[in-house]
Amino acid sequence: METDDAGNQLRFQLELEFVQCLTNPNHLNFPAQRGYFKDKAFVNYLKCLLCQVSKVPRCLRMLELLQYEHFGKELVNVQCAKFIDEQQILHWQHYSAKRVRLQQALAEQQQRNDTWGK
Repeated sequence: METDDAGNQLRFQLELEFVQCLTNPNHLNFPAQRGYFKDKAFVNYLKCLLCQVSKVPRCLRMLELLQYEHFGKELVNVQCAKFIDEQQILHWQHYSAKRVRLQQALAEQQQRNDTWGK
């Protein structure tokens, strides 16, 4: 029984690492060029992963997109993978800047509340 638990733990870790790699479109370019996304069994495996993983939003989005045959075909193109990578970076930069602005606004609001409370 302990062997089964250890095997399940190892499989979970390997699948989680694989799913995390799916956030990198440059990594996706490699299997796309080798035709993995044309293989229905592989796409079904990705679908199973999609059902199992819920804590890594970017990975989930990539798993969802990989369900579309057209997306898998486009990943063969290095420029497509690079474009997706750039879009992810832009999204992250926008999110980071927005988060800083929200934190500043909350700090200012807290300071005003503290001032009014005195």
